[in-house]
This record gives sequence, structure tokens and C-alpha cells, in this order.
Amino acid sequence: MKFYKNLYVGDTVKKPNQIKWKLKHGSKLPNIYVLALASGEDQLEIYHSLLLQQPFYKEKNPYIIGIATSHEEAVEIVCKITKEAIAQNGSADLKKYLSDKIKK
Repeated sequence: MKFYKNLYVGDTVKKPNQIKWKLKHGSKLPNIYVLALASGEDQLEIYHSLLLQQPFYKEKNPYIIGIATSHEEAVEIVCKITKEAIAQNGSADLKKYLSDKIKK
């Protein structure tokens, strides 16, 4: 599991560094959702953190770009990223927007 350098963190998330550590080490976090870059044609995926405990997701090695304490907050982060992408690039290609930020 890799984390985005400028991780998007929901307003209600407390101690994001501790949450990152717990996610990396397989701790169960029932109130955490993560946003990850989609591996297919989709832009982003929202996962409940408990899904990351399954072998499929461990092998998938998701690239986490955000953390939230609810699904609704995760959707709000996606909206925020979308607005930033449109403002900067004039399109809602979130993968391109985020990869451009990664390269900087």
C-alpha cells in the first residue's frame, strides 16, 4: 500500500499519520474509508478500510490518495479533487490531475 504525498484528509479525521500507520500494518479501522486510484478505466475508488484486510486488496497494493471517516466524507473529497482538476486542467480527468501533482 502506497500513500499519496499530499494525502487528502477529511475534516473529521483525527491523527492521519496514525491512521496511515495502522492501515499499513493491517489494523482494523471500522470508521475509516480510503480513496484510491482505480486500476482500470475508472478514476477513483472508495473502499471501507476493512476491505483492505482481504488478500485480494493486499495483492492489489492500492495507491491511497485520501482518507475519510465516512462514505459521505469520502465523496466530498472526490468532489473537491474534481473541482481542483477542472480549475487547473479544464477537465475532470482525475488520474491525469493527480499524476501531474505526483510528478512535481
